[in-house]
Amino acid sequence: MIRFEPRTQPSPLLRIVIPIASALAALLLSIIVLALTGAPAGRAIGLLVAGAAGSVFALTETLTRATPLILTGLAAAVAFRSRLWNIGAEGQLYAGALAAVAIGSGAIAGPPWLMMPLVCLAGALAGGLLMLGPALLKAKLAVDEVVTTLLLNFVVLLFVQMMLEGPLKDPMGMGWPQSAPVLDEAALPKLVVQMRLHAGLIVALLAALFIAFLQRATVLGFEMRAVGGNASAAGFAGIPVAATLVKTGFISGALAGLAGSGEVAGLKGYLTSDLSPGFGYAGIVVAMLAALEPLAVVPAAIFIAGIFVGADTMSRSLGVSNYFADLVVALSLLSVLVGSLFLRYRLKRVGIA
Repeated sequence: MIRFEPRTQPSPLLRIVIPIASALAALLLSIIVLALTGAPAGRAIGLLVAGAAGSVFALTETLTRATPLILTGLAAAVAFRSRLWNIGAEGQLYAGALAAVAIGSGAIAGPPWLMMPLVCLAGALAGGLLMLGPALLKAKLAVDEVVTTLLLNFVVLLFVQMMLEGPLKDPMGMGWPQSAPVLDEAALPKLVVQMRLHAGLIVALLAALFIAFLQRATVLGFEMRAVGGNASAAGFAGIPVAATLVKTGFISGALAGLAGSGEVAGLKGYLTSDLSPGFGYAGIVVAMLAALEPLAVVPAAIFIAGIFVGADTMSRSLGVSNYFADLVVALSLLSVLVGSLFLRYRLKRVGIA
């Protein structure tokens, strides 16, 4: 007979192997689905890889797509580590983008050298402040943050649409619901000439390093991990649980808001209601694939971004639906959930008495 037995402490190697195996399992299952549709699975995967990393253009597009995913993945990882289930990164991203374009389009005059950091700071503050409400409700009244953060996504998107049809509407936009463009001095510089990759990638990588340092080398990081491990025990030990949850929520929202400001100031140049194709929700998959480890969020985000970018090439060449990328992402999440079971438990064969 075989039974599950809890692991006392998963090995570091197992923590690395499980997410990688989960990603490979998701790809394998996706290949099976492709084969069942009659598509040449081998050629499809080849096109997927080539579309994601087969040229300088493809690689820069993948990194461009990964930039907001790193930040929303970090937002989810930080919150989930403390058992604060932030499902509102999408709304926080839009709040950050709205604040960034309000500052960056010239609403507030300032020295040119200050505009770029001011835009990033405005986006981070907007996202962080938006998450403060659900975090306070969770900490003080035990209100389910899954519901509040999820519903805020729709509230924020409707508010953004209202602002784009009203005060922030570009008078030179020929009637389209879009904001005025970000000024040149507020825009993030390009990293590769004639490519879309911008300095937001550097910001995202620095954010990953900062969160890793915060969690492993600071008192707040210890408190965040303790609250996530057992909030009751943490409170009994003297850790301010409510304050820790509120701080965690602000940091999580600020990371998602920073993703929004990067998309506006680094990539698109102005705000529209379709700025994000679901970066906030995909960030949850990235965080789970990374096992909530900040530094592992970076390769996880690049993997998910590569799937989305490569699927576009595969779709154009073979006529396969680009929803194939959504299938891989969904299977990745399911594979990670199954993998986490084997991270916490081991199979043990026992004899029958």
